[in-house]
Amino acid sequence: MDLENICNQVCSLARETGKFIRSEAENFNIESIEIKGLNNFVSSVDKSSELKLVNGLRKILPEAGFIAEEGTASKTDSKYCWVIDPLDGTTNFVHGMPPYAISIGLMDGDEVIVGVILEVSLNECFYAWKGSKAYLNGKEIKVSKSNTVSDSLIATGFPYTDYHLLKPFMQSLEYLFVHSHGVRRIGSAATDMAYVACGRFDAFYEYGLNPWDVAAGSIIIKQAGGEITDFKGERNYIFGGEMIASNSIIHPEFSIIIQNYLSKK
Repeated sequence: MDLENICNQVCSLARETGKFIRSEAENFNIESIEIKGLNNFVSSVDKSSELKLVNGLRKILPEAGFIAEEGTASKTDSKYCWVIDPLDGTTNFVHGMPPYAISIGLMDGDEVIVGVILEVSLNECFYAWKGSKAYLNGKEIKVSKSNTVSDSLIATGFPYTDYHLLKPFMQSLEYLFVHSHGVRRIGSAATDMAYVACGRFDAFYEYGLNPWDVAAGSIIIKQAGGEITDFKGERNYIFGGEMIASNSIIHPEFSIIIQNYLSKK
């Protein structure tokens, strides 16, 4: 399988779909959103974007199945499987503020082998495939070289439906407020991960994640030289709902901090 060629085709599809999202953003009416659950929104743009992606990905790799956030396609018994979020950061989008992103990962069994994230508002395309370097709009990217958490800028996502870890999560934030350069919550996990890959953020952690939030970003971070685990220091971060991602230098220290607050809760 020519993963580089597949990745290039996926980048083109993401950019094409990104143009559609940007055009829709100009006249979007917040009153048109649907509510899937507590603080969980979906718009016609999510659904149309996903349909465009599914149709395009079927042409690139017809035999692959899908794990798609809006359920446009749900075949999951294939060797290869696309894991897609057509609009990560919907809440940002419906309020007319960036960032929001398209996230597309290709899995071979339980391994992610291609990842593409398009941050739509800036038209920044982050991508990598198994065995490659990581790239942003054609230029190689790498994770940061920060040596300690105290020298790091941390990204996270606030829980918006699952509050069972809220208290220890807030305690972890309090610690990081004091012992780092700061914590940012920009509202798109895919973008958070892309920014770790290119060194804008030094680390990212969050719980309540879905596979379509993290599949693409996981391989981009790895190929950029980063490291990823779950809150227990294990590798169940695609389907396990939780993630710690950072450069490889601070990962041991950062993991211990997060584990102290969240791994046994």
